[in-house]
Amino acid sequence: MELIDQHTKSIMEGCKERARDAGLRFGDETLEYIVTNRDLLELSPKMMIPTLYDYWVHDVEVLKERGKYELYPSNPYETVINTRPAISFYNDNNPDWLNVMIFYHVLGHIDFFQNNVYFSHTWDMDFAGQALADKRLIARLRSEKGRWVDYVIEFARSIDNLVGYHTELSRMDRPQTTRAGKRLDFYFDVFLQSEKKVRIGDYIKEIERYNESVREFGGVGEEAFFSEVTQKHPEFESIFQKSLEGKSKRKLDLPQFLLEHSDFLNKEENKWMKSVIQVVRKTSLVFQPQIRTKIMNEGWASYWHETLFLDDDRIDGHEVAFARVNSGVTAMPRVGLNPYALGMRLFYFLEEMADKGKYSFAFRKLLDANEREKYDKGGQEWRGRDFIFKIRETLSDFSFINTFVDQDFVNENKLFVAGRRLNRQKQVWEYFVKSRKAEDYRQMIIDGLYHPPAIRIDAEKSTDGDLYLNHVFEGYPLVKDFIPNTMLGIEFLWGGPVKLETSEVAAATEPVRPPVMMIPGMPLQPQPEREDYEVKWQRVLYTMEDRNLSKTILT
Repeated sequence: MELIDQHTKSIMEGCKERARDAGLRFGDETLEYIVTNRDLLELSPKMMIPTLYDYWVHDVEVLKERGKYELYPSNPYETVINTRPAISFYNDNNPDWLNVMIFYHVLGHIDFFQNNVYFSHTWDMDFAGQALADKRLIARLRSEKGRWVDYVIEFARSIDNLVGYHTELSRMDRPQTTRAGKRLDFYFDVFLQSEKKVRIGDYIKEIERYNESVREFGGVGEEAFFSEVTQKHPEFESIFQKSLEGKSKRKLDLPQFLLEHSDFLNKEENKWMKSVIQVVRKTSLVFQPQIRTKIMNEGWASYWHETLFLDDDRIDGHEVAFARVNSGVTAMPRVGLNPYALGMRLFYFLEEMADKGKYSFAFRKLLDANEREKYDKGGQEWRGRDFIFKIRETLSDFSFINTFVDQDFVNENKLFVAGRRLNRQKQVWEYFVKSRKAEDYRQMIIDGLYHPPAIRIDAEKSTDGDLYLNHVFEGYPLVKDFIPNTMLGIEFLWGGPVKLETSEVAAATEPVRPPVMMIPGMPLQPQPEREDYEVKWQRVLYTMEDRNLSKTILT
């Protein structure tokens, strides 16, 4: 692995100038390295962070990837990591025209890393340097404690998907609110809506009354407003005070709770374990936004490598070669999902729609398909490029897909949800178009997004040294195969019994057949081969004590 030569670096600097002219924003300093395919195999298990701490699973993954490479040789074009400065790796045999395309793609990623709010906790972080310090710490502990370090890493990594990522973002982004500001927020957001359940008309009148009070009395307008509130609702102040007491406790995720409240970890001889857990938790927080923005991130980078490459005069004569490579990256599969293709097409679609003013209220009111297709009220008010830059800044995959994958987008790109059935006569699987509805396609994508389970610590039920965990059920059960080892690790870190309440499918389920269509004079309609089952859920309690797991059915 070595830095790119000056000729290639000059190509990158030229790409930076053109990218900035188009509106991309990123730091001046970047590092580019030339690597072989086998170097990339070594880096992949470490999420392309060369300085990440050593762990035996990484070695196993390297051996597995080497075996795959021997059977199916591949040629990855690039990879980029989110650190300060941004570091990217490139194949050692790329021609100049291909590097132009790849550099634009990388700059799209760097722009996304450094401007999307879901990465805000990493904007000022030199993660490569931090990872090197963590690696040295773990290497030193391993020389002192031996295999116990790997046990702690194993146990910590089994729950590193339960880190409070959104809580961390909220803590960084939310300004310190004064007591007066909290009272105002509570009155309008909670008291009127949840406690009093006022009608929309009355809610709007209260807003108008507050604005009028501020206009009339200036700096003391808020106090004048709340003096009338307390006359009308004497109980408001006591309810508000109670809400402040409830929110005074800092919300902790499971790794944080173990670090702060585990008697076992806080023993003098075990405090070194806390350093290892903190490293694992911190590393997970860095990678959380990448998992949650895969479609947007790759789509944004693909949009820019195509947009900027086609306007670059340095690629004259290589248009056909570019088309071949680009189609392999951004082709939309008929079955399955390509995040590069879906994200890129959605950004192009949004830019075009915004250019025509199709995100206006007037367009949304149109129901006629022909009028919607011909609608074009673009102009200075609606600029598509500005619109997608704002989307790049504020959304994640879920909000991106849930907000903008509509029927117009599905129709334009001829998208559909594919079903699969067994042809019993030919003994082969057949794929068919199951649905062309936007809501079905959107739900299919959302179902495939990263969504870790919500595990809450129940303080009231955590008695006599037990740790009681409550799985907030959202329609998806925990993977049973992972429960024993994960709870074993939590028991070790907690130093006492651990209980986990969750939901599982009840043993008895009955198939639900669609009603038989009885039409006079017509033969009985054949029943479909597939049977839909009515799923019945039950709450169960797993208990891990002295490394023995037991299960009790609650309901």
